[in-house]
Amino acid sequence: MTDQTSPEANSIRRTGNQRDRSAESIEFEVHGVRVRGTFYLPADTSGPVPAIVLAHGWAMVAGGDLEDYAAVVVGAGVAALTFDFRRLGRSDGLPRQEIDPAWQIEDFRAAISYVRSRPEVDRERIGIWGSSYSGGHALVVAAIDKRVKCVVSQVPTIDGHAAGQRRMRYDKAQSLQAAFERDREARFAGEPPVTLPLIDPDPEAAVAYAGRDSYDYMNAQAQRCDSWVNKVTLRSLELARAYMPGAYIKRIAPTPLLMIVATGDGLTPSDLQQEAFAQAHEPKQLILLPGGHYSVYTTHFAATSAAAADWFSKHLA
Repeated sequence: MTDQTSPEANSIRRTGNQRDRSAESIEFEVHGVRVRGTFYLPADTSGPVPAIVLAHGWAMVAGGDLEDYAAVVVGAGVAALTFDFRRLGRSDGLPRQEIDPAWQIEDFRAAISYVRSRPEVDRERIGIWGSSYSGGHALVVAAIDKRVKCVVSQVPTIDGHAAGQRRMRYDKAQSLQAAFERDREARFAGEPPVTLPLIDPDPEAAVAYAGRDSYDYMNAQAQRCDSWVNKVTLRSLELARAYMPGAYIKRIAPTPLLMIVATGDGLTPSDLQQEAFAQAHEPKQLILLPGGHYSVYTTHFAATSAAAADWFSKHLA
C-alpha cells in the first residue's frame, strides 16, 4: 500500500473541486499481482465513515467518469475507492487487455477487503457500485459477499450470451466462434493472444464495440484516461459471452439493491435488466431513464449519480 498524492488530486472534476475531499493513490495485491487505485475521504470527517467501492465497465479504466461518480458519493460524506482491474490501466497483470469476469470479481472483493482495512472506514458499512460489465459484477459480489451492505447496479450485464446473440448476425456469430476456437488452440501452443481494437470511427471496422455511440463515449473517456488502451484480447469476448451474472440476483436480498436501467439500452438489453430486477427480492428499487446505454453517464449523469449517493446515504447511515 502506498501513501502518495493521486493524479486525480490535481484536477477539477465536473462534480466539484478536489478541495472538498482528499485523494490518495493506493495499491493492494491480489494473488501476487498489484492493483492500483485512488482512495477518497470526505473533508472534515470525524470518526469512521461508510465507504463505497466503485468499479469501471468493460475494457474501461479509472480516471474518467468513475471519478465523477466517486466525487458525488464523497460529497455525501462517504469514503470511496476507485481502481483498475488487473491486466488493465495502471494495475499489473498479464496478458494485458484481457477481461476475465472471474478475475474481476476477485479484484472487486479484494477492494472491499482493502477499504475495510482503513482506519478511517467503518468496516460494517460498505457499499458497492458497478456499471455495465461491472454492474453485473456488483450483482454477483452483493449476492456472494455479505460484507456488502448496499449495492447500486447501473445498466448491468445480465446475460452475455443473449446480449451477444442480439448484437450479431448468425453468420458473423459463427465466424466469431471459429475465431475463438483458433485463438484458444494457438494460445495452447504458446502463441500470444489475438487482440482487436475496441472502437473505430469506421462503422465497417472489425472492433469489439461497433457503433458510433460506443466510439463517441469511449473516445471521450480516452481523453481523460491516459492509461486506457484501444485494444482487447479476443478471449475477452469469448468470456463475456459465457458470463451470466443475472443468475445471482435472487440471492442479493436482504442487501438493498438499486438498479438503474436505460430503456433504450441495446448493449445490455433493457428488457433483460428489467426481467432480472423483477426476480430480485426486497428491499429493492428500480429507476428507468430514457436513452441508450451511455446516456446514464452523459445526459443523465446528475440524476444517476445523485440517486446512487442517496441510496448509499439511506442504507449505510
